[in-house]
Amino acid sequence: MKVNVYSKDLNLSVEDEKRIGDKLSFLDKYLLIDPETIANVVVKKHGNDIKLEITIPSKIGYLRSEVVDDEVRNAIDKSIDKLEDQIRRQKTRLSRRHKEKLAKAFIDENNLVEDEDVIARVKRVVVDELDTDEAIIQMELVNHSFFVFRDKDTGLISIIYRRDQGDYGILEVV
Repeated sequence: MKVNVYSKDLNLSVEDEKRIGDKLSFLDKYLLIDPETIANVVVKKHGNDIKLEITIPSKIGYLRSEVVDDEVRNAIDKSIDKLEDQIRRQKTRLSRRHKEKLAKAFIDENNLVEDEDVIARVKRVVVDELDTDEAIIQMELVNHSFFVFRDKDTGLISIIYRRDQGDYGILEVV
């Protein structure tokens, strides 16, 4: 796997770049990753902290980790832990669904502990027709980080959500 490291608003040491590459190459033991696969790593300032984002395309989709910490080394370690957890969960899901072909995208590791995903609640909601501003108000009133509504302007089912940066995003179901 190839690793592209981008740093924004800070100077990343050569040692830290090497550490990122070494840690990511360690993931090769979990996944069958094409040697031409490119892992993109973005390291940037996030207030007084450092934000590390890793995105890796694989046979099962994208693996993604986003961590904020006060030190680069800690952020690297936490990101790798998150990616390992994602791999473990995906392997468990695929094994449960008897998708042998997809499950073989993983290298069998006997020492991996398999986490169990549980759906704790199913909730049915009435989708109201609102404009974007009304949807934001409704989301804030119920103190949620997202809100589902039918957009008055487009007629599409949409989901408005609060982003980590403090602004809002909209997902439109097409």
